[in-house]
Amino acid sequence: MFMPSVGPAGSNQAPADPPRPLLRRLGRKLILLVLAKIAFISLIWWVVAAHYVRPDTRPAAIEHLLAPASSSTSPQAGSP
Repeated sequence: MFMPSVGPAGSNQAPADPPRPLLRRLGRKLILLVLAKIAFISLIWWVVAAHYVRPDTRPAAIEHLLAPASSSTSPQAGSP
């Protein structure tokens, strides 16, 4: 039985490499998806954490926090 071929013999096979425009489009979509996720996570962080008051980290404030507590009675030499 004779079957006429329309094109070359290898035309039935799928190409080994996808065409370049498809790869570029997928690359752009991937980059856009990553940037969108970064923006979304940054927005969530800003809504949740940015409104909290930051601790005072000036040297004078830290010195005040670490200074020994002032008491009305001075410690005696014999007491621990």
